[in-house]
Amino acid sequence: MIVKIVNTSNNALPAYETEASAGMDLRAFIENPVTLAPMSRALIPTGLFIEIPDGYEGQVRPRSGLAAKHGVTVLNAPGTIDADYRGEIKVILVNLSETPFVINSGERIAQIIFARCEQAEWQLVEELSETERGAGGFGHTGKK
Repeated sequence: MIVKIVNTSNNALPAYETEASAGMDLRAFIENPVTLAPMSRALIPTGLFIEIPDGYEGQVRPRSGLAAKHGVTVLNAPGTIDADYRGEIKVILVNLSETPFVINSGERIAQIIFARCEQAEWQLVEELSETERGAGGFGHTGKK
């Protein structure tokens, strides 16, 4: 799959770090460091603009290292980038830890994964087919 990209940052293009990597790291592109206070959030620009082919989406996901070591994660994970969006990729980060976290330009802040997606068409019906599960949800299939 080819994804067109404009890079207005001074960071290298996102790349797969290993042969079997699912995602590519996104890096912050900011003029000054941003300090995320505990329980605060910030919209962090990347300087990247992309053109995703129709039938695909970009998913912005947390980096496990940031979450495990610092309590910093992507707030709306996964964030969806639609194929027709042409604006700058920005990442909503939240600090769930008890200590401030400083984000510097060039720092790896999230990862992007591309996935196929389809648009659904609604079929209005009077009732749905029966299943063993039925309407059970929210822990319904868990231990009793």
